[in-house]
Amino acid sequence: MLSLIVFLPTAGVVLLALLPGGRPRLVKQAAAAVTLLDLALALLVWAGFDATSTAVQFVEHISWVPALKIFYFLGVDGLSLPMLLLTTLLGFLAVLVSWNIQHRVKLYFSLLLLLETGVLGVFTALDFALFFLFWEVELLPMYLLIAIWGSPPPLGRREYSAMKFLIYTIFGSAFMLVGLLAVFFSTGSFDLIALGQADLRNTAVPATLIFWLIFMAFAIKLPIFPFHTWLPDAHTDAPTAVSVMLAGVLLKMGGYGIIRICVSLFPQVAYVWAPTLALLAVVNVLYGAVVTLRQTDLKRLIAYSSVSHMGYVLLGISALGEVGLTGAVLQMFTHGTITGLLFALVGLVYDKTHTRQIPELRGLAHRMPFIAAVFAIAGLASLGLPSTSGFVAEFLVFIGTYPVFGFYTVLGVFGIVLTAGYILWTLERSFFREPDSRLEHVGDATWLERVPLAALVLVIMLVGLWPRVLTDVIKVGIIPILNRFI
Repeated sequence: MLSLIVFLPTAGVVLLALLPGGRPRLVKQAAAAVTLLDLALALLVWAGFDATSTAVQFVEHISWVPALKIFYFLGVDGLSLPMLLLTTLLGFLAVLVSWNIQHRVKLYFSLLLLLETGVLGVFTALDFALFFLFWEVELLPMYLLIAIWGSPPPLGRREYSAMKFLIYTIFGSAFMLVGLLAVFFSTGSFDLIALGQADLRNTAVPATLIFWLIFMAFAIKLPIFPFHTWLPDAHTDAPTAVSVMLAGVLLKMGGYGIIRICVSLFPQVAYVWAPTLALLAVVNVLYGAVVTLRQTDLKRLIAYSSVSHMGYVLLGISALGEVGLTGAVLQMFTHGTITGLLFALVGLVYDKTHTRQIPELRGLAHRMPFIAAVFAIAGLASLGLPSTSGFVAEFLVFIGTYPVFGFYTVLGVFGIVLTAGYILWTLERSFFREPDSRLEHVGDATWLERVPLAALVLVIMLVGLWPRVLTDVIKVGIIPILNRFI
């Protein structure tokens, strides 16, 4: 089942290659069908998952490169299953968001499907070498999607932003590769489950060094200050659907990797350095929020807000407790839906007004009431309004972290105040005030454009009102990690 989910988008690439190039609508329909089927399969896995068991489920374990003890090892637990569902959901919605793409349609959707395969592989691979392979798969599709379909000069610097993303990610991957090899030469295994049960304190290379080598790759992807500068540029110049995938799932690869590999394999090192992780998290939260306040480009504003909100993921991880880790994983899921929704909305605003400059967007609520209403819901969820998923995730992070790092938690809570400031200020400047006469021609979202918006709002409200739908699953995924600290 997992192989089918991971490689169905790749099979979709083959299908798109066989379709006639002169029928772009058929290409889009095929891409939508493939991603919808993938989402359905992920929901079947969710339905069949035993939320009372801490064991890895839906396991596929086949010898792949016997000489190097590399296995084709896939499986899901409570940590990876929410990420699997999030990726397939946003993969389908990204296709719908891309419905107006007209340039090189077949190549665009092929790269989008290939990107989904790479991300799904990261969240299901339980062999370190296979994990690294999937980690690298997403590089080329993302680079090309930004470089070819991103904002052209003079509006943007798509080639620069794409290359910056590539350089940063390869730089991090180089560190991960060294750490991966150090683990293998010390243990003779790439099996993440077996390594997660072994004592790696007496490795040939110091465990602390391996921890930070691997952590570097995840810190860049999360991203953590000062390795965050690629993100605003990539988001600003990427097409809308690519921003949805980038904010929704690619950043989560960093948080997922820290929990799955750094904390699981090196719990003693994580415990010693937990205060440093908490400090880095608070810097992310406050720095990202302050810089967000100064943005005048709507897309760049949402990008910097992602830097701030991903700091809460690291803050929850630093507590190394059940509540904090549950909050961190839930924050990854909720941030993916909320920020994905915000980027989809910004894309619609830009498509209809041809500008992302906030001072030029006043009075939009009169012209596009549906978009304005959904933007308000997404913004309020982002600042953690009760009854939304954003509130539940941040509340769990704060409750889990305060007993361990009280001062850092208080500083993190202050980030909520800043978030409320820039979200409400942005809403007031962009959608209210006196309408601009130059935007009289602007219309509201079409019915097709409303589908992804409504779907994400539904998920945000569902998790906000019934968080157990996720937290019960997440809990069984982090219990084996917590047992490493006993």
